[in-house]
Amino acid sequence: MNKKLFVMAALMAANTIFAQNKDTENADRLFARFEYVDAAKEYLKLAQKKKDPYVYKQLAESYFNVYNTREAATWYAKATEFPQDAETYYRYAQMLRAEGKHEEANVQMQKFVKLAPADQRAIAFSKDPNYLPRLRSQAKLFDEKILNINDDKYSDFGGVLAQDNTFYFTSSRNVLRKKYGRNEEPYLDMYSATYNNGAFTEPSAINEINTKWHDGPACISADGNVMYFSSESFINGAFVKEGGASTGFIHLFRAEKKNGKWGNIKSVPFNGKTWSTGNASLSADGKTLYFASNRPGSMGGSTDIWKVAIKGDNQYGEPENLGSTINTEGRENFPFITADNKLYFASDGHKGFGALDIFVADLTQKTEPQNLGQPVNSAKDDFSFTFNTENNIGFFSSNKAGKDNMYMAIPLCGVDAIVTVTDKITGKVIPQANVTILDDRNNVIESHKTAMDGTTTYAVDCNKAFTFQAEAAGYENATFTMAASKGGKQQVQAVLNPLSALIVENRIMLNNIYFEFDKSFVTREAAFELNKLVSIMKANPTMVISVKAHSDSRGSDEYNLKLSDERARATVQYVISQGIASERISGKGYGETEPLVRCGDKCTDEEHAKNRRTEFIIIKK
Repeated sequence: MNKKLFVMAALMAANTIFAQNKDTENADRLFARFEYVDAAKEYLKLAQKKKDPYVYKQLAESYFNVYNTREAATWYAKATEFPQDAETYYRYAQMLRAEGKHEEANVQMQKFVKLAPADQRAIAFSKDPNYLPRLRSQAKLFDEKILNINDDKYSDFGGVLAQDNTFYFTSSRNVLRKKYGRNEEPYLDMYSATYNNGAFTEPSAINEINTKWHDGPACISADGNVMYFSSESFINGAFVKEGGASTGFIHLFRAEKKNGKWGNIKSVPFNGKTWSTGNASLSADGKTLYFASNRPGSMGGSTDIWKVAIKGDNQYGEPENLGSTINTEGRENFPFITADNKLYFASDGHKGFGALDIFVADLTQKTEPQNLGQPVNSAKDDFSFTFNTENNIGFFSSNKAGKDNMYMAIPLCGVDAIVTVTDKITGKVIPQANVTILDDRNNVIESHKTAMDGTTTYAVDCNKAFTFQAEAAGYENATFTMAASKGGKQQVQAVLNPLSALIVENRIMLNNIYFEFDKSFVTREAAFELNKLVSIMKANPTMVISVKAHSDSRGSDEYNLKLSDERARATVQYVISQGIASERISGKGYGETEPLVRCGDKCTDEEHAKNRRTEFIIIKK
């Protein structure tokens, strides 16, 4: 069972559609009752008779709601041959991403941005449309392992490990239960098992919690004696009745454990008759409850993450929306709060791989949510992340294998690399310096600007060495390394030399410009060094430079002269490409005619390297 059908789709009950016309009346009725499989069959019959953008869109939405990404993308494509609302283009993009078609998804996102430029998701995309390569290469936070207590056929999700090592989860595995008309799977029940060093006992149903409707998922208090769980609003007499069918909402309930059994079940007072409330997480001190809801005040009318203060026995404060740092006009759901105030949640509104991704935000710092990255997140739905600090293990759910399964999230060792950029002469920190981190193959991972205290921090893997390149206006670019570490915080001191220090008499003293063997194109490393010359020339607009490229004595005189001349010209062309007027720089190759070390055929490798150099002569200051 796709959990959106209960845990998320019920949140749309207040937005029930009405029949477009007599032809679509039956299909629309099925859709309004969330019976998407049957609704799709009826819409498909209509689509085969004539072109109808409404039918195409409803077909796409039907498949979207049962997470049939391929069919959803197919019918969104047909629907968008006609003008559509902004959200349709957004959902189409999500389905394309889930199918791995990221360039096509970006095309649809551009249409979404045009129609809804003020939408938080549109603003984020416009700022960083090509974020996926960086997301794929970010430091891995967890390894994953599928749990062996998943049912072979039916859905399992929402796993949470209590402090007493009882593992609670939600499943549709009970084949004796009535089938759910929306997807022909049994209704959801709550189950528990015992966790022991990575293994689980045989799960058993929690009969005192389970009803004839959907039940779960749940969260458990630190002492294991209080449970908040989701169930259907029929228990509270809240539902929408239309066309002879009743549609319920999600409501949140509290239960207490006594003598090993759950009882004293009460509905929380902030449930509503026209909105859903569910998927809760309780703070370690038991004073704050986080939950998902589409109650009034939610952004875009979709599900948001909320919190409420717990003041006593069934006494609560006023629910508070967590705001636009966490919530978007998309769907945010499945919150989980840790003891150190880190909030894990699922979202399809923040930048991800497609569909629902899992994010974490440090609520003490009010930082932007971080995508957990691969392998936890995928192009499919990834959600319901929980963490047990005692066992240092997390759990999450995903339909990446074709149905909702539960996975273990195994934390990886991490290092906080704290880079501090300072002036070599004065020792003062340099704010707004650009710091780029590279992997062991010199591939750029990401770049940050230093804060006012001259620092920026990168979260990287343990047991790996990293390189940092630091740049700042008026300073010499420099490269720094950080050795492999077993974890914790590592300080990297990036000391930059003022560019003025590179001007020595009539020369610009750069590090050697290296080219690949037998090649003359400018490499990334060479460009990094030449940018120092560009900065100096921009700071000194009357300066004129002559580039002299030299080779060592290996190879023929003719070959060395030709190659060094090509490299000199490539160097000049690069500097010109960076905005320096062509009349201010010229270059020439000298081959082996002006050796720095006259050693002939007896040169050592070190002496060859000294002769294989590039000089930057100041012709005019």
